[in-house]
Amino acid sequence: MVSARPVGGGCINNGARLQTTSGTTFFLKTNRSAPEDMFAREAEGLRVLFVKDGPRLPQPFLHGLDFLLLEDLRPARARPDYWPEFGGRLAALHNHTSSRFGFEHDNYIGSTPQPNTWDEDGYHFFTEQRLGFQAGLAQRKGLLGADERRRVERLCQRLPDLIPAQPASLIHGDLWSGNAITDAEGGPAIIDPAAYYGWAEAELAMTALFGAFPEAFYRAYQDVRPLERGFVERFPLYNLYHLLNHLNLFGSGYWGEVAAILRRYT
Repeated sequence: MVSARPVGGGCINNGARLQTTSGTTFFLKTNRSAPEDMFAREAEGLRVLFVKDGPRLPQPFLHGLDFLLLEDLRPARARPDYWPEFGGRLAALHNHTSSRFGFEHDNYIGSTPQPNTWDEDGYHFFTEQRLGFQAGLAQRKGLLGADERRRVERLCQRLPDLIPAQPASLIHGDLWSGNAITDAEGGPAIIDPAAYYGWAEAELAMTALFGAFPEAFYRAYQDVRPLERGFVERFPLYNLYHLLNHLNLFGSGYWGEVAAILRRYT
């Protein structure tokens, strides 16, 4: 190795670009406080998400308790067709489906454990292993009161009336704008997965949580994989999971958004 240059942007881990004597570069993620299997689970997710016609992902080379060595995608300026291509490629990924919701192993959303026990019922899976799990964690931390916890339970009872039936699609699981990057040719690439088989609409909802992707992205997605009418209006239901996770990770600053969604639907 010739040099290591820190790369910013991560909320949980540290990143650095490694320059070798051969001229090859690698991307190194480190976290001395990481759960012992966190990087192993991320590497697993990256490998599973490699599908034909899907978005580009960095190849995982080596991982340990506190590091993950990756292919350096060397992000370049996005080319003009970036967003339409991204939409189509994400739809191609979501067309890989399973008869069950979940994943081979539990993994992590940020540094929060994400349970993935296989379940044939998407509503039960989202209730128990997404909203219920995060709400229980927040209540134990003193971040969510008894009234809000009861509202989560009432909302979960209404899910079959609020969310259309969907197959279990292979999804990235943490697709906010910071995890949507480019490769060396300016094409669409995704990083930092929390992969599992879940509702595709939940994936699209997160793309709008911290600044929506351009309309061209959603149009191109629907050209490949049409969505049920009103999917945008359902985004808050799915994003409650991620907002509860941010409440657990970063504290009470996210309580207001969580409470507003609960009041809206209960």
